[in-house]
Order: sequence, then C-alpha cells, then structure tokens
Amino acid sequence: MEKDKIKAMGLKKAALEYHERGRRGKIEVISSKPCVSQLDLSLAYTPGVAQPCLEIFENPAMARRYTAKGNLVAVVSNGTAVLGLGDIGALAGKPVMEGKGVLFKRFADIDVFDLELDTHDPDVIIQTVKALEPTFGGINLEDIKAPECFYIEEKLKEMMEIPVFHDDQHGTAIISGAALLNAVEIAGKKLGEVKVVFSGAGAAGIACANFWVSLGVNPDNILMTDSKSVLWKGRGDEGKNKYKDKYFRDTPTRTLADAVRGADVFCGLSQKDLLTKEMVRTMNDKPIIFAMANPDPEISYPDARDARPDAIVATGRSDYPNQVNNVLGFPFIFRGALDVEATAINEEMKMAAAMALANLAKEEVPESVKRAYDDPNLAFGPNYIIPKPFDQRVLVWSASAVAEAAMKSGVAKNPVNLEEYRETLRGKSDWTREIMREIFLRAKRDPKRIVFPEGNDPKVIWAASEIAREGIAKPILLGRSKQEILDLFEELHHQPEGIEIIEPKNFPGRNAYIEAYYAQNQRKGVYRQRAEMDLRNYLYFGAMMVRQGDADGMVAGVSMGFHEVLEPARKVIGPRKKGGLVAGMYILLHEHQLYFLMDCSVNINPTAEQLAQIALLGANEAEEMGLIPQIAMLSFSTFGTVMSPESEKVARAVELVRQQRPNLMIDGPLQADFALDMDLLQERFPFTELRSRPNLLVFPTLDAGNISLRLLRLLGKAHTIGPVMVGLAKPIQILPIGSEVGQIMNVTALACVDAQKLAKRKGEPSMEGLLV
Repeated sequence: MEKDKIKAMGLKKAALEYHERGRRGKIEVISSKPCVSQLDLSLAYTPGVAQPCLEIFENPAMARRYTAKGNLVAVVSNGTAVLGLGDIGALAGKPVMEGKGVLFKRFADIDVFDLELDTHDPDVIIQTVKALEPTFGGINLEDIKAPECFYIEEKLKEMMEIPVFHDDQHGTAIISGAALLNAVEIAGKKLGEVKVVFSGAGAAGIACANFWVSLGVNPDNILMTDSKSVLWKGRGDEGKNKYKDKYFRDTPTRTLADAVRGADVFCGLSQKDLLTKEMVRTMNDKPIIFAMANPDPEISYPDARDARPDAIVATGRSDYPNQVNNVLGFPFIFRGALDVEATAINEEMKMAAAMALANLAKEEVPESVKRAYDDPNLAFGPNYIIPKPFDQRVLVWSASAVAEAAMKSGVAKNPVNLEEYRETLRGKSDWTREIMREIFLRAKRDPKRIVFPEGNDPKVIWAASEIAREGIAKPILLGRSKQEILDLFEELHHQPEGIEIIEPKNFPGRNAYIEAYYAQNQRKGVYRQRAEMDLRNYLYFGAMMVRQGDADGMVAGVSMGFHEVLEPARKVIGPRKKGGLVAGMYILLHEHQLYFLMDCSVNINPTAEQLAQIALLGANEAEEMGLIPQIAMLSFSTFGTVMSPESEKVARAVELVRQQRPNLMIDGPLQADFALDMDLLQERFPFTELRSRPNLLVFPTLDAGNISLRLLRLLGKAHTIGPVMVGLAKPIQILPIGSEVGQIMNVTALACVDAQKLAKRKGEPSMEGLLV
C-alpha cells in the first residue's frame, strides 16, 4: 500500500510538471502562414484580408478554401461528467479538453479549439454552440452528463449543418461494437442470439446498447443495470428518462449477479470491481467480457481470465490485450467527415467506422506494429479483436470508410475519389513519431546496466525511478553516501526498487580501476597519483565501470557542461575503430518530419575525410532505426555556385562517401533551403542524385551545426533528442545541461539499445589499441 501511495505521488508530480513546464498547458495556436514583413502583414490582415472576406460573403463555401474552418473542430464541455471525476466544473475539466485536442492533432492532424462552458443549462449550451457554427467544421461534445447530453446532441444535430458528435456516447459504442463483432465470431456465437448484460445506464451504456442493436443484437436479449438494480418494469422510475426507458424489462431479475448468470456478453460502463470472479464463473461458455470502466475496470483482465480461461476479455487499459480506446474512433471519424464536408455524422458513417476497425483486425499485422507492442505473435484471435491505437493503418481504413459512407448516404458536400483520398491519408501518417516508442520497447526487451555519475541529482533520481519501474534499463547511481541517496528518494516520493547505488570510494574494484586507468594512460602524461585523482571524479569512475564491464553504458550531463563529460568518455572509452572519430547526432522532429543532424556538438572543423566518416556514422544510425538515409552535405554553396576551400571540402567528402558506400543516397554541397525544398532543388539542379527530401543533414563545421540547432529549437520550435554520441567503442551518452526527466529517459533508452547492439556485434576489435 505504501508503494502504491509513493507511486501515486510520483505520478501526481510528473503530471503536474508535464502540464506546467515551458508554455503552460498542452496546446498553442501557430500561424500557418509567414508574417515577418510588411507585405505579409498587409496580406494576413488589413487591407489584404478583405479579399477572402468578400469571396466568402459572395459564396459561403469559400470559407473552407480561405480559412481553417474545414480542419477545425470544437471540443465542447461543461465539465459535468469528466472521466471518473464526475461534475468538477468547466474550468477543472479544461486539461482533459486540451488533451482531447492533442489527440485530434496527433492521430488525424485536426486542429481544435477547446470550449469550456460554465453552465448546467442544456439550452444555453445549445444556443452557444449553434452561434459558433461559422467558426468550426465540426463539434465534438465531451464529458457532459446524461440525460442532458442526449438532448443537447439531438437538438444540435437538428439545427446545424456541420457534424455534431458526442464522443462519450458514440466513440465507445463504435469501438466496442467493432470488438463485439470479432469476439462473437471468434467465440462461435451468433450476434442475434447472444444474451447481453450492460452494467451502467449512462450516456455510454445506452449509446452502446443502441449501437449494438443496430449491429444485430436482439434488444429482447439485453438486460441493463444501473446503480440501483436491473432496469425492471415496476421499479418506479420508468418514464423519467426517455432514453433509458427502452431498456426496462418485464423480468424477475434484480441484481447484476442474477443478470450475468448464463449471459454470453458483459458490457461494463460503470465502476470498478462490480463484477466478481464468482459472477464470471456463472456466465455461458466462452463468455465475452468488456470491462470498460475508467480508469479501473469492473473486473481486472487477470481476474477475468483466471475465473474463466475461455473468456474473451477487453478493458480500457493499455497494459492488457484488447484495449477499447476511443482514440481508435473520434480522430478518424472526424477526419473522414471533414474531408468530404459532411453535414452530419450519421448512423451509416458510425457503422462504417466500426466495420473498418473489425475488418482491419483480421488483416495481417505489420512487423512495425508487432515491434511497437513487443508482441511478435500479434494476430487476430482472443487476444487481438481490435487494432492497436498506434497502428498507422487505422487512419487510412477508418477515415476512408467514413468518407465513403458519407458520400453514399448523401451527407457529403464534397465527394472525393476514394483511391486518391486513401493516398492522401497515407501521406498524413506520421511514421517517424514511433521511432522513440520503438527504441523504448527495444530497450525493455533486454534492459542493460546504465550508470549515472550524478546520482544525487533530483532529476536523475526521478528518472532512474521511472526507468527501473518501466524496465527500460537497470540504473546504477553513483554518490558519496548510499543513505543520502535513499533519503532523497524518500523525500522526493520516488521508489528505489531495482536501482543499484554505489559509493565509489568504497567500491571493491576501485583499486583495479585505478591500475587499469594508469596502465592505459601512463604514456599520455598520467602518473600514478594523477590516476587516483581522476578516479575520484565520478565521470571517470563511471566510464571505467563501462570499460571494465561492470556497467553496459553511462549517461551524464544534467548538471555539468558537455565537454566535461566528453573528455572522460574519449580518454577512457575512445572511438570504436582505430583512427576513427566520435561525433554527435541530434534527432530532430519538426512539423511531422524527422531529421538526423550531424555534427552539432563534437568536431570543430572536420576535414573532408572526417566529414565523410561523420556522414557514414549518421547513415549507420539511421539504418539501425529502420530508416533509409537520404544525406545532404550542407554548405553556404550549392554545387559550386561559390568555389572556395570550404565548399570543395564538402564536395570531396561526398565523393569519399560514394567510394565507400556507392548505394547511399547522398549529394552536396547544398545550401539548406535547396536541401529541404525538393521541388526547388530538382528544378534548378535536375542532375541531383537526391530523389526525396533528405533526413540526414551533415554540417561542415561545429559553428554551423551548433548555431543552426539552437536556432531551430528556439525559433523553429523543433523537438530534439540528443546529442546522441556515435562512434564510441562503448555506450556513453551526454545529456544537455539542465535536461528534464523525459530527456534523461530518452537518452537512457538510446544508451541501452546501443549496449544491446554492442553485445550482439561479432568480431569487434578489443578495447586495447583503440583508445586515444
């Protein structure tokens, strides 16, 4: 219990810091057009803005051409039914609505304004949302309690010419409906014959029941329970909720336990621990159990399977198979609806979304999805009845199915060619975002021992606790006093389980480290006393742990400068190959594009030969991450437009790379704007060997690379991971000073994966003779 309390406190701290750090909250508005000159300003605002206004005045349909309306959804809530928190009010619900906006953008590239309305009056909500129709392409109603939510959606759908969708009702219904179709098939049952019990008669429960009936479930075979009992005729509250009335039954059954006896399907949308093992044991053969209470299910997945090993079980949780998650629904449903300018999201579109998900689950699962979920056996069956949320195919399958249904049912104002539309959707799939996710999963398959010399740093302690808890690596913390570090864990409300703490001064192998370090460097100006002094520095000590095999990698730099860490790494570990070099690589994500930047951190003014080595090191790293490297060698000159020793150096480096790896896609020297604008590059220089936008950019000097990186981070709002050290004989990763916990975890995962690769590498030269 104490561990659970500490874990909860750690989660609270992490969640609050996540929402607070940097720009407050989770969303911002970014201009999609330049606004840096007087001309830009005159076009963005007066007088130029009058022109699209007049076009829209003449033809309102032009709003989708000249404004963001067609890709903008309102997430509307009054905070009366927020997750499992209940009626916490509009303002307190705002973090959830911002989070919903993040999911819309992340999964379907849809922009969102969240609108929190401080009212309990459904008619006020209706009037407000109706008045905002000119602004939005669609309305997502969220976390509004029943029965008001039914009335609000009903009225808005009647009044508005844009899609209105209450996700708490229909999202859960669609995803669970897809799961039901496949579960019934796997269990060998018939949809029209199964006996279904619903636990929960709120918005989601009633919507699921309605949708399941439309899929083919016989309404006479449904029993629904609420917080009082089974909905039975004569209970006394019939007629008070017209949406609930249709599920009152003439039955002697009163309790949930009685209702599930002999049932084929349990659908839980109520609260945790309502369904017991004993109840599950009374269900029919091969029972289907959807325990979807949030955040804790009516029965846990392990308990349900323990009670009935033949059961097909789904929950809302991501840590077990068959997660029924609304994120499989609303982003893609709105994507399809917006793209054909649908005037509504009707039953045909909802049905199409459910069928698309059900059918996709039967397709062969791509290796990338299996790797992402660390399950090589992922395939249609009892443990895989619906696709995974991070399966990139969902966007294509679901959005195109919704768009097709909208066109066929007559609500699409802008029909599309479906094949062309599917290609457009594939272009929106952001495969690169999953790279770090895959790195984390690879790290977890074989966690390595990673030493942290800054063992007393609060951020390192927090990160180490999370790393150990998630199984990313086996952290080793160095510090003056083990008890001091343990006290810090307690003070900071983090758990030290799975973490080794070492006091270097008392470490049994300390003298052996000193002797090995002295032998390695005695002809490089290091005398015996100096060796002892150097090993008092935890950076040197940690590097020696890696060199001697007592740790598999090292991560440092939270509280010290880059070169303070680099020097011990070079001195103790050295480059992988004799005469080779060490370089720094940054992974940069900008506007859904992933780039590798080399060398922004280590080599000050590399020669042509060194530039070639840097490019090859970068290409190897990109390939290790499953990408095909497209390399641009950057310069202030493009293909000799300005001849100078600097540009000739870059041209020579290109030739050296081609000699060593003729099949690599590489070109240069290139100016940065030409490198990143393929249309411009191929128009002006049609002879270029690059055929797609480069993903690996090699800078000619440290000046150019480091300045560009910092400008991109601050002005271009690019997200970076790194520097990732490449070329070292063993994994040493250097953190930017002041790194946050998430950055420490990212870099640790990279170090762990590097250690795994080193362990598998065969024929690697010994450490001796490789050190500089």
